[in-house]
Amino acid sequence: MAYHKVVISGINTSELKVMSEEEKMRLLKEFKETGSKKIRDQLITGNLRLVLSVIQRFAGRGEDVDDLFQIGVVGLIKAINHFDLSKEVKFSTYCVPMITGELRRYLRDYNQIKVSRSLRDLAYKAIQAREQLTNSLQREPTIEEIAEKIGEKRSDIVIALESISDPISLYDPIYSDAGDTLYVMDQLSDQTSADSWISQFSMRDAMKALEDREKNILSLRFFYGHTQVEVAREIGISQAQVSRLEKNAIAKIKNAI
Repeated sequence: MAYHKVVISGINTSELKVMSEEEKMRLLKEFKETGSKKIRDQLITGNLRLVLSVIQRFAGRGEDVDDLFQIGVVGLIKAINHFDLSKEVKFSTYCVPMITGELRRYLRDYNQIKVSRSLRDLAYKAIQAREQLTNSLQREPTIEEIAEKIGEKRSDIVIALESISDPISLYDPIYSDAGDTLYVMDQLSDQTSADSWISQFSMRDAMKALEDREKNILSLRFFYGHTQVEVAREIGISQAQVSRLEKNAIAKIKNAI
């Protein structure tokens, strides 16, 4: 992988060295024995590229890259200080979750949309319960099951989880089947779209050229406001197929007009 010159927090990232796992373990052992600041600085410098790789996952959120990098280094330092040499695990395996956790805490606590501490605490309590239930049930638990496990109201859990969710774009891809990408907007019902389509097209004449299944899909989507998931379930095909048939049908109507 080629790294181009990018300066972050005064550091030329193209010049960052990659420390071998053997060297990391040797220096970690020396640091544990001596507590040497010089050795710790070597470990920090030798793992900055690891920090860089982790913060790339958090790009595009409008956060300052320098800030993210510095927070990532804090996570790296915590990993160095708390790494247990008696465990048979690679330092990078231990370090990445530490850096990620530090970044997530930063983004949670300093998000532009302020969320109360009690609401955040309930959200993360619900997330922990969801993970535990997923392991025990071997499936995604329902909100009701999560609420029962932690003894909270369903409505409170829904609000708490929504409060820590990142906003998404209607054009964010959420599913791809055989190269046909679906977007968030494809999942939304639109109760008003039928009128707008009818006003633009002579639907009655144009739809005569469609196959019965295409007519059914357009009717369910634009007259009854169903999502593509609901249409797929109702007529017994995949959501990707619904998307393709819908697009093809609309193209036929445009050509007919």
